[in-house]
Amino acid sequence: MTVAISQISIQIVEANPHLRSLLGWHLQQAGYEVFLSGDFAQAKELFYHRKPAFVVLSTDLAGPEGLEFCRWLRQQSSQGLILMLSSRSTETEIVEGLRAGADDYLAKPFGMQEFLARVESIARRLRSVAPPSQLDYGLLKIDLVHRRVRYGEDRIELTPQEFSLLYVLAQAEGNPLSRVELLQRAWPDEIDNPRTVDTHVLSLRKKVEHDPQQPSLIQTVRNVGYRLNLEGLIDGSAKPSSPKTTGPKAMGDRPNSNAFRLSAATL
Repeated sequence: MTVAISQISIQIVEANPHLRSLLGWHLQQAGYEVFLSGDFAQAKELFYHRKPAFVVLSTDLAGPEGLEFCRWLRQQSSQGLILMLSSRSTETEIVEGLRAGADDYLAKPFGMQEFLARVESIARRLRSVAPPSQLDYGLLKIDLVHRRVRYGEDRIELTPQEFSLLYVLAQAEGNPLSRVELLQRAWPDEIDNPRTVDTHVLSLRKKVEHDPQQPSLIQTVRNVGYRLNLEGLIDGSAKPSSPKTTGPKAMGDRPNSNAFRLSAATL
């Protein structure tokens, strides 16, 4: 399975509005989905909401802050790809950019054909890697294709909101996420009240926890938010709920189609 070029989304972070528009237009003509950002604050918000697979980052935006933003991007997604653009082109500056997390570095001024060739070269990595169809965390298995969840021996029936919440917690790899972070990542276009997260956590716990009053899987981190207890999933200390779900047990059985319908934008 390969990723089609039309499925690759690219975020352009460039202060110069003319260059930003020009790069965006050429990438759109080449078949990419394009998002434009003119400053780092806007770029962070857009990255949270759109989760692009590829970022074209101009480090001329605010001096050293460009490198810091590149490091921030790399922390957010180890799989994301970054093409750095800069008018600084000494060997030392190029090495700094690559060490900050960039996958490639293109010095300004550059020709549009070279720019597109660099983008294509990097994007080829995305098209050659098949995305995982299932996340496996020991007792917990999340089917990303059919949007189903199995915990222990049981299949758990989740609402679209609950599925997104569990998926985001799993992707955090055990790190705690604040309510605001969970809100931005799980339902960026649907919910605007961070306290709504508590309601969905409570409903999710009722379905997956052995004792929802003393949760062992979805843990509360005081003064921070919530985390998924991956260690407990691996060693078995996070116990599944008592069998009380309805519907087919096998992952291959046909689920309720309405229970798992969710737009790709929420992932």
